[in-house]
This record gives sequence, C-alpha cells and structure tokens, in this order.
Amino acid sequence: MGEQKPLYIKVNEKDNVVIVVNEGGLPAGTVFADGFTLTGDVPQGHKAALVAIPRGGNIVRYGQVIGYAAHDIPKGSWIDESLVELPEAPDVNELIYTPRHEKPQAPLAGYTFAGFRNPDGSAGTKNLLGIHTSVQCVAGVLDIAVQRIREELLPKYPNVDDVVALKHNYGCGVAINAPDAVVPIRSIANLARHPNFGGELMVVSLGCEKMQPEVVTEDNPQASIVRLQEEAGFKASVERILHEAEKILVRLNQRQRETCPLSDLVIGLQCGGSDAFSGVTSNPAVGYAADLLVRAGATVMFSEVTEVRDGIDLLLPKAANAEVGKRLLDAMRWYDNYLAKGEVDRSANPAPGNKKGGLSNIVEKALGSIAKGGTSTIREVIAPGERPVKKGLIYAATPASDFVCGTCQLASGIHLQVFTTGRGTPYGLAIVPVIKVSSRSVLAKKWPDLIDVDAGRIATGDATIESVGKEIFELIIDIASGRRQSWAQQWKIYNDLCLFNPAPVT
Repeated sequence: MGEQKPLYIKVNEKDNVVIVVNEGGLPAGTVFADGFTLTGDVPQGHKAALVAIPRGGNIVRYGQVIGYAAHDIPKGSWIDESLVELPEAPDVNELIYTPRHEKPQAPLAGYTFAGFRNPDGSAGTKNLLGIHTSVQCVAGVLDIAVQRIREELLPKYPNVDDVVALKHNYGCGVAINAPDAVVPIRSIANLARHPNFGGELMVVSLGCEKMQPEVVTEDNPQASIVRLQEEAGFKASVERILHEAEKILVRLNQRQRETCPLSDLVIGLQCGGSDAFSGVTSNPAVGYAADLLVRAGATVMFSEVTEVRDGIDLLLPKAANAEVGKRLLDAMRWYDNYLAKGEVDRSANPAPGNKKGGLSNIVEKALGSIAKGGTSTIREVIAPGERPVKKGLIYAATPASDFVCGTCQLASGIHLQVFTTGRGTPYGLAIVPVIKVSSRSVLAKKWPDLIDVDAGRIATGDATIESVGKEIFELIIDIASGRRQSWAQQWKIYNDLCLFNPAPVT
C-alpha cells in the first residue's frame, strides 16, 4: 500500500482488539491517528490489543468473546493465535428460540435475468449436457467419451455450452442401506435434476453396482441409460455413449435464453481460504448482495456447519419461526455428534492458512462467516444435498470443506455460487459459474485473472460495504444471464464433485 498511513479496523465498540490493515503489517512503534501505538510488530490482518488484557481475560472481536488470554497481553502488542484460548461453544441444548422483531425490508420489483426455461418450469443459467455416473468404475471410459463429444459433436450444436461428466466415488463398495447413506444417494439424485441440464438425463452405468441407475432416473422415465457390461467392449461402449449423447444435444440445441424473474434464481454462498478481513470486507459485502437478492425474490443459500456453529446463538433469532429454529439447532446437534464419532471437535478448523491470515480460532472465523447471510430471515433449513421448497434465505447444513460444500449446494440446485476468499483459491465448478470475491486488495492485485471482485477496498476506505455489495448483485445478474463470465468460467477451472458420505464404506 506504499506510503499509506497506518490503518486498523475495529468492528464493534465493545472490541478490545483491532486488526492491522496495511499490506506487509506494521512495525513496533507505529502510531495511529488516534494515538494508539504498537509495542511490537503486527502482521497484516492480525490482532493488536487496544488495552492490556490480563491472563484469563476476555478477547473481544465483533462485540463477542472469541477467546481468553493465555497470558497477560500488554496494550499495543500482537495477539498471536497461541495467546488465544478457545471458549466453549454455545450449548444447542440450552438455546431458546426468541424471534427478532425487525421490520422487513421493502421488496425490489422488476429485476430479471436471461435464463433457459425448463420443461418443469424452472430456469437454468447454463445450457449443459450432463452425463451422470452410477458408479466410479465407469469414469475412465466416460472421460474418453466426453473428450470425443467435445471435439466431434459440440461444434454441431452451438447453443449447448458444454458437456459435463458427473463423476463421483459412490455407487459400490458402500453401505448403501445404512441410515446415513441417504445423504450421498439424495445428492446424486438431485445433481441429476440440476436445472442447467434442461430436464435431460443420461446415466452411464457399469451394470453390477449396488446403486443401480434407476436410483437416479426414477423420476424421469425418458432418461437414457448406458450399461457398459451390456456393450461389446470399449469401442462399442464409447460409440453408444456418443450416440445417446447426440440425441440429447439435438434437443438442447433448440433452447434459447429468455427473460426470467429473479425469483427463479438460487444463489449459493461459500468461503474458503478465509482471513481476518473476510468478516469485515468480503463477507459483509456478499451479505448486502444476499439481502438485495432476497428482496428481489431470489433464493440465497449459505452453509458450512462448523463455520457457523460458534455463531449459532446469533443466527437462531433470524429463524422465521420456532420450527425453523428447531431445525437449525438440530442441524448443529447432528454435526456435533458426527464430529464426536470421529473423535475430533471444532478445533480442527481453522486451517493453517486461515491462522496465517489472522484468524485465531473457529469462533473468530464463524463470527466473520455468518456475515455472508446478510440480515434476512432464515426461511428454511435443509439437509446436505436436499432441495429447498421455500424462497428467500436458506441454511443448508453442509460440511465446511470447499469441495464437499460446493457439491452439496449443486445438489440443492444453486444456479451460481459466490465464493469469498482472503488467502486465495482457484476453485471453480463446471455446472454453475463461480464468482470470486477477495477480502484483501493485495490478493486481487496478485491474482487479477482469478479474482472477480475486490472487496479489500472497503478496508482502505476506497469503497463501502453497500457499494461492493451492489456491484456483486449486478455481477450475479449479468453472469446468470450469460452477458459476462467469471474468471473461473473463462479459464474453465473446475473442481471434482466430492460427495458428503457419512455412511460406512465396505
């Protein structure tokens, strides 16, 4: 940031810590405009003590206790993560739902996007040929077939955006009748129904797997199924896939974009490679965009259980009613038990990169993460891979893993994902566009061909949460309409599907 004056961010008047804004951090002896002085070097994004904090004293950020001082912390010193002891998580068995009483924001009328209308009345943001698998065994053959489809067939059907192979590690060698197997099976079935596939369904099966293709196709009697064990070898298998694919391509090529109301959109929100700026720049800006989307009639989905768990007491009052509140607490309780079975707890999050970016523990990370959801009321809570039935703000109880959360949100029907990052990640999805929002300007400058929106301008005072949020809102509409592409789309950076499977593998 060159000769920029020393800057810090204090989020809440109750806070007894601040984070350093300046690129490269600030050295001991730095004096801020209000006279506050650093007594030690503090890296960018890391916390400095505004007051002396005694051993065992509260460390407060976002107006909330994020931990306790492991040792006496002098005023002006760097609060390294080793100085922050993790507090207990809110007890979901003791929390009581009390609705907030806020006047809802006025609706935003007239917003539309250009989408592909589907036979079932839904709309898509892409026009894709999706080829699904019922088992990992067929993945290699399908990869070769998809390459040929892309080279030999797609040029003949210019209205089709691409062909996507939906490969996963499920289908056989798994406890398919175990209670928790409902999660991956539901996810696979709902991925096949994604609105960007235009209502068309094609499945490549081996033939002998536990999860037969009918699990995926039961709601679509017109689905095409190719069973490799019924074909006369490799070449015949590939040719059969191409033959079935071309029949679908003919139909998909007839689709055209048309004006659709924003109420047809489902937008997913996620973060990865978060840092201490995420909760004050990128996530609040995305939260502002989320509120605009909800006011315009769209559905907005946020997720990542372990990254909201420590803020559940703040989320609970946002539930639309007691039943939604119960569902929210039940989701947290289920995940607590799931982690306990694996003999791990929430301290396994954050990652080393999060800590390097200034996040001391999962409490601090969660308080920043929940800002993505904005201020809207939570209308529904859904399980991993489940489809929402209501519009507005939705909580999808998925794991926090970028790839698993992304796959779960795809199964839940998102049309586009907004992904915030502080440390940086090239993550992308083949089925839907991903918009990357950086929490720091230094990352946007370093990765100008990967970051779509620089929210770091908020930290330096060059932009506001509202202005960046409106920018994200407008970019969502443009990309959903096909008028613009995100960087991940342009480079075709696509991560693999990673199903959440809490059931045993046999």
